[in-house]
Amino acid sequence: MENNQNGRQKEFTPVGSKKEAFFLEGPKPRTTETVLLMQIVREFIKGFRKLHFVGPCITVFGSARFKEGTEYYEMARRIGGEMVNLGFTIMTGGGPGIMEAANRGAKEAGGRSIGCNIVLPREQKPNPYLDSWVDIDFFFVRKVLLSKYSYGFIVMPGGYGTMDEFFEAITLIQTGKILKFPVVLVGTQFHKKLYEYMQGLVEAKTIDAADLDLFLFTDSVEEAVKHIEQYAILGFGLKKMRKVKPLGIFGERRPKGLKKDLEKKVED
Repeated sequence: MENNQNGRQKEFTPVGSKKEAFFLEGPKPRTTETVLLMQIVREFIKGFRKLHFVGPCITVFGSARFKEGTEYYEMARRIGGEMVNLGFTIMTGGGPGIMEAANRGAKEAGGRSIGCNIVLPREQKPNPYLDSWVDIDFFFVRKVLLSKYSYGFIVMPGGYGTMDEFFEAITLIQTGKILKFPVVLVGTQFHKKLYEYMQGLVEAKTIDAADLDLFLFTDSVEEAVKHIEQYAILGFGLKKMRKVKPLGIFGERRPKGLKKDLEKKVED
């Protein structure tokens, strides 16, 4: 236990995160390491099979704490609908707040709404606007799944988790580990200090000036839609294609909630 700046005690390892905390503690006996490895592999397999047929996604990141009626909740809700109208599936962390808003917008627009939910002791539980979701214990597994099926990322105002996801996405693009998928950072006033800090990184020469072009910084839903359309749909040649039939032997099924869909050919 530690004291925070206000003198209140704070639990840095909340109840509910024991599995990942145990994994990250350090070397274990070989049998224990093998069991942990199999648990991680099982989570990946569960995620891969559950999300195999979701189609090209746009992932929306943002705080779980914004309520219905707030500016950013309603903006995320609109963005969810606009991405569906482009033909994308909306993927989020599956929780409340911004995540709920984007999933809700997708459902209201007649599209597909998917969640990749992290198991946490508070705040995080599947929102009611999901066609399908997968529950994940390990944060790093969830982050891989959110990236694997996405052709673009929209980053709404949020906290530590949102910033982690934003910087991971642009780091993977900057280093060439993933292709140059479009990233949109929404909220010029909310992220003003963040953007100034990143400009300071350019001045300090720890990043290149061109690295600021790895994302669109805007308050405009229309600009975000055009950016995704140009760099995701046109940039990667997405188009409507024949659906791949799920195989029941693998426990596969196609999520419902589809109005129109973009596809890339999948070889099975």
